[in-house]
This record gives sequence, C-alpha cells and structure tokens, in this order.
Amino acid sequence: MGKAVLVILDGCGFDLATECCGYLEHMAEAGQAAKYKVQSQLPSMSRPLYATLLTGLPAHRHGVGNNWISAKLDAPSVFSLCRGEGRTSAAAAYYWISELFQHGPFDHARHRYQLQGEGDIQHGLYYFEDDYPDSHLLLDAEFLRHSFAPDFLLAHTMNIDHTGHLYGTGSMQRSLAAIRADAALASLVPLWLAAGAYVAVTADHGAGAHGLHGGNTPEQRAVPLYLLGPAIRKGVFVNQPLSQLWVAPLVCRMLGIEPSPEMEKPEVDFFDA
Repeated sequence: MGKAVLVILDGCGFDLATECCGYLEHMAEAGQAAKYKVQSQLPSMSRPLYATLLTGLPAHRHGVGNNWISAKLDAPSVFSLCRGEGRTSAAAAYYWISELFQHGPFDHARHRYQLQGEGDIQHGLYYFEDDYPDSHLLLDAEFLRHSFAPDFLLAHTMNIDHTGHLYGTGSMQRSLAAIRADAALASLVPLWLAAGAYVAVTADHGAGAHGLHGGNTPEQRAVPLYLLGPAIRKGVFVNQPLSQLWVAPLVCRMLGIEPSPEMEKPEVDFFDA
C-alpha cells in the first residue's frame, strides 16, 4: 500500500509553470521527477475540474457543469475509494472541495476545521478567501500529514488563479504567486518523499489573455503534471498532451487501490515497474 500527495495549483497553466516553477522544473531536468503536459477537460472552470481530477470523469458524467453547482457528488472519487479500502484521507483545500466530497452547503463557522470526522475526507482544513496565502495552505497540508499520517493528502492552493483574475495573465503578481508556491513546495516535497509518499503536482486549468478561463483555448486548457516518487519513470515528456481524466486513476495506482470501473485507464505507463 502506498501513500500519495496530490497538489493542485489552481490556475497554473503549463507555460506559467515552465516559466516560474524553478524547483519543479529542476527536479524534472535533473532526472528526479517526471513532467507531462495535460489537456484539461471542459469547461475549463474550477469546480467542474476539481470533480474531474478526483473522480476521473468528464463534466457530463459527474454532473458539475459550472462553478455554481455545489451538490455533493454521487460518483466514486479517490476519497471514497480510499474510505472503502479502510484507508484515510485529508484535504487542505478551498471550501468547494468540502462541498463536492464531504457535505454542503459549507458553513463558514462550523466547517472550516473538520478533523477526525466522518465521511470520505476524515481530516480537512478548508479556506474560503481566494487570497488565503499559498504558503499557509501548504503548511496546513503538512500539519495534516504530520498529525494524522493520511494515506491520501490533497493540497489545493488558490493564489495563482486569484492574481490572474485581479491583474491579468501576464502580470508580475501572477508570476510571483507561481514562484512562491513553487518555493514552498521546495521545502515540503522532500519531506513528503522522505516519508514514502508519491507526489503529483498539477493544475485544474490555465487562463486566457484577460486572466479568465472556462473556454476552449490552449492557454486555458494546457496544464502541467509533475510526478515524484521512487518508481516514477523520470524525464520530460511533453510532446503529446495527456488526458486530465487519467489523473484520478494515476493517484489510485500510487495508493495501491483499485480505480473505480468508471475511470478511464491511462494510455501511458507512468511507472518504471
């Protein structure tokens, strides 16, 4: 049985990661990680793609077609599959994750901290302000890992997306948010690897010229996927974009659990063995 950490850098398009995520780029360049290009599903909006990343299903199948559909998902997810195998999971994430996979509507006073609880995510720390610092969020994730040793840990940041909306895609603020998130990961990823976890770093979507997203252009849909762990096939493999539907079954394999029958089998072998 394995452990896995999935990091979602909200709004971090492929080109932005290549330009600004120096630590992750270094690990791939040095043969310590794998780097892939992924094409996100449509619509290239956050809540539908959170659902996709964690269920392996497109929007027309999981039912979340926009950011305003907040009902709890019926589809199996990495969280529910972990629960079904007697494994534990944790999330340091935007409150939409709680609504999709735990319960909703989100009560700001009661649901920000959900520790040692029932449901598919046993341990959760949820934020609801888009400018909640990524440095704090990633340390929230480390707190959950260190305190509860979950088999599956989700860490979901928001500052890259937020600065893109405020200042535009080519802004200094958006680039700085990506640099800061990458720097924070440079401190934490070695701890996660030393603890025996696989690490996957990706994004839900990128952004168009005005810092917006939702549609069908390469800037909105191309996102990175960095993989780290002992059995990962290392190198830079970016010539052919991969399907975002493969992220959930990939995480299942990292965890050593069976994906749901609804999940699509990846056409790429991400592992050496």
